[in-house]
Amino acid sequence: MWDNVRRACGIYPEKRISCLRKNGQEVRNISDMVDVLAEAFASIFSASNYTEPLLTHKNRTERIKLRFQTTKHIYYNTDLTIFELHTALSVLKHTSPGPDEVTYSMLQHLSEHSLLNILYMFNRIWKEHVFPDCWKHAFIIPIPKPGKDPQDPLNYRPIALTSCMCKLFERIVNVRLVHILEKNEYISPFQSGFRKSRSTIDNLMSLETDIRVAFLKRNHLVSIFFDIYKAYDRTWRVRMGNTYSNFFCQGEGVPQGSVLSATLFVSAINPILSVIPQSVQKNLYVDDLYISCYARNMQLIERQLQTAINNIVEWSNKSGFTISAQKTIGIHFCKRPLHPDPELLLSGVPIRFQDNYTFLGIVFDKCLTFLPHIASLRKRCLRSLNILRTLSNTSWGADRSCLLRVYRSVIRPMIDYGSVAYGSARPSYLKRLDYVHHQALRLCLGAFRTSPIPSLYAEAFEPSLSSRRDKLSLSYYFRILSNDIHPLRGTLLNGNNNRLFNARPSCILILDCVCAIYLQTLFMM
Repeated sequence: MWDNVRRACGIYPEKRISCLRKNGQEVRNISDMVDVLAEAFASIFSASNYTEPLLTHKNRTERIKLRFQTTKHIYYNTDLTIFELHTALSVLKHTSPGPDEVTYSMLQHLSEHSLLNILYMFNRIWKEHVFPDCWKHAFIIPIPKPGKDPQDPLNYRPIALTSCMCKLFERIVNVRLVHILEKNEYISPFQSGFRKSRSTIDNLMSLETDIRVAFLKRNHLVSIFFDIYKAYDRTWRVRMGNTYSNFFCQGEGVPQGSVLSATLFVSAINPILSVIPQSVQKNLYVDDLYISCYARNMQLIERQLQTAINNIVEWSNKSGFTISAQKTIGIHFCKRPLHPDPELLLSGVPIRFQDNYTFLGIVFDKCLTFLPHIASLRKRCLRSLNILRTLSNTSWGADRSCLLRVYRSVIRPMIDYGSVAYGSARPSYLKRLDYVHHQALRLCLGAFRTSPIPSLYAEAFEPSLSSRRDKLSLSYYFRILSNDIHPLRGTLLNGNNNRLFNARPSCILILDCVCAIYLQTLFMM
């Protein structure tokens, strides 16, 4: 967003990488730098990073022939249809092309006759099981990770530009694959990543609800947040401007930049949930895994979680996934002071416990006040208000409708994200975000600082943040109730929680109790 604002002001910042370090020596030649980056990416996604027992297990397993029997008469093996091709083309977004320089826009403007020829080629690939070698190549654009040393080649994120023709074909296949996985319930209901009608909010609400219930029962709750590495596989060629590196091949994992990668990765990591005991709560968003357990007896929690951790480590040693003991964090949620944190080990290394942890973009603190998250969110939003200040220049700036559109698409989503979870914070804490909302509306409308707040809402056709949180909470509540296999559905329909909250009215309510009050108020009106 800021890049577009700077361009509007006539400022074009230089983003070229000026220097990299390799073995303690500086590399400044651009031809050498692209090779340094390519070598760094190749070293990360290499089988040499595996332990000796894992390599032995991997080689032994890969020598076993797959006993896969199927027929072409099964519906998911039938020829691809022109309807599937048109459907895939209709959802494409304009992205950069791969090595063949064929763009999505070219494919979308082809005639019906040309599309039939493409469909014929796709069906030959589908039936003859031959994948074009040129589709296995990709350009890699190195993007620096924020807050990291830009001279370290390992601090760059590889963004793959693969063939658009390949991604179009994979998109059609992926629709069939996802349908099979969902229809047969192969994916655990506790996995929320890359699934229809699921999102990060499911994992955030599961954790928030468990903590509220634990506080209600005067229990301790301990959560462990795992850091899992993953690998990709593609023949890569790093590009910086018009300079290209040599070709490098990665031999492990799922393809980088492929449409199928997300589905294949979710399928590969799915068994990790089956090794966790039923007495331990767990949730997974792609590779963001957390487990939690609550009870009054801390020794019971330690035994349950240590068993789950040992099972996860044993599974990872056989599956090729690596869990970082240094980046795996624990939080002991408890409102009572002077309670020591549990002692848990991950591969013999003690798990580090913190008072705060950012999980899927929301900061959870050990007392679940959400005060650190609200403070961080307020700071980020106030910084983003500078976009509106720049665009509202009196000599060339945007009009009211354009500024409101920018606010609703850039700043307000930051406040909305996770509001279903952090909306359970104390009203006095949540009011700290109202200043951001009111200041943004004043910038968009050109209103005075003394303008009454109700008039701002009326002029901008914007509700208050509290009303918007209520709306988002009700929408999410009904979405859960409409999904019979949603893991939160049983918790929300549990009548015992309502009785416990009625017995302790000072406790903060969970989502179903809050929504019941909302609905009762609406019906009374």
